Amino acid sequence: MAKTGKNWLRAKGSASGSKVTFLELFFDLVFVFSISQLSHALAAHYTPLGAAEAALMTFAVWWVWIFTAWVTNWLDPEKMPVRGMLVALMMLGLLLSASIPEAFGDKGLLFAGAYVAMQVGRSLFTTYAMTRVDRANTLNFIRITTWLAVAGVFWIAGGLFEHEARLIAWVIALAIEYIGPAAGFAVPGLGRSRPSDWDVSGAHMAERCALFVIICLGEAILVSGRTFSELPFSGLTGIVFVTAFIGTVAMWWLYFRFGHGRAAHRIEHEETPGSLARQAFTYGHIPILAGIIVHAVAVEFMFSHPHETGDLGIAAAVLGGSGLFLIGNLWFKGATSGQLPLSHLAGLVLLILLAFAAPFIEIYLLGILATLVLIVVAAWEYRSLSGASAAPSLH
Repeated sequence: MAKTGKNWLRAKGSASGSKVTFLELFFDLVFVFSISQLSHALAAHYTPLGAAEAALMTFAVWWVWIFTAWVTNWLDPEKMPVRGMLVALMMLGLLLSASIPEAFGDKGLLFAGAYVAMQVGRSLFTTYAMTRVDRANTLNFIRITTWLAVAGVFWIAGGLFEHEARLIAWVIALAIEYIGPAAGFAVPGLGRSRPSDWDVSGAHMAERCALFVIICLGEAILVSGRTFSELPFSGLTGIVFVTAFIGTVAMWWLYFRFGHGRAAHRIEHEETPGSLARQAFTYGHIPILAGIIVHAVAVEFMFSHPHETGDLGIAAAVLGGSGLFLIGNLWFKGATSGQLPLSHLAGLVLLILLAFAAPFIEIYLLGILATLVLIVVAAWEYRSLSGASAAPSLH
């Protein structure tokens, strides 16, 4: 069986070793549904508790996706057993996504069960595939499985609990899983993982995360188009539609013009790519994802409450989407370039200043101003970096 496991690994150092396969793209389709469900759930239950629940589920969805991205960095999706594993994960992911609207209601156990099955099942499969082929990573995935199994107890317990008890149990489960990588998945008797153990393909990891960002941006585009098509046409709805579209394009530009290409270049030449990948991709992309989801919710509010003033919750969504996205890019670009982009810091300052004026500005105008901030940041970064030879761009 060891020889079979060996045949399931990617050929490191070859062009195909870092190539994103069609099956990986097919797998991502499930997460198109997940992102849509998350944004709708937040918009439908836009309260402090609803926001906390949506945030928890966003963390969970991202975590199950990024762990799969790490696994397919080593395992070859062109091999039949790996294909079977990914297809099984897709089915479980579909159950997970379908249960999101009622995850804190009647479908809590379904959400938790699907999540634990994905996390623990994938990790066990990878441990088996690594056996007698890559001892360091075999130990890594034994440690990872241990951490995920412990967290799984709290996930399942939360699915059996109700109300606040469920939220508390799931927060504990997420905390265990998120602390794991930073702690090197330390397990008594097995030690902890070292950054040098995580020999990843930077090009593959960068492309996988870039594709996930595209999925999230696609949801924002779909929200704009769907909502606009359902409303009677007017000058105001046209303005909101154009504002939402330009805001999404600005997000795309900020991430892809200098962020993605530079990150792929940097990580490919890093002595310990695993450490940088953990910082820039595993953790650094969380605010980027959250920012795009909140932006999609803000677009819905801009269409439904364009003249609203004084609603701090809606204003928080309009400004918060742009703010979270800038924070994520600040983290991501800082980790991969070694310096924080001044343009992004200035953009965050502008958004904070807008927050003080938000109670007196109509929502659609606030959305226009938030979009202008993103445009200013993008223009500033383009002007400052377009001539830098060390900043490869994405064509």
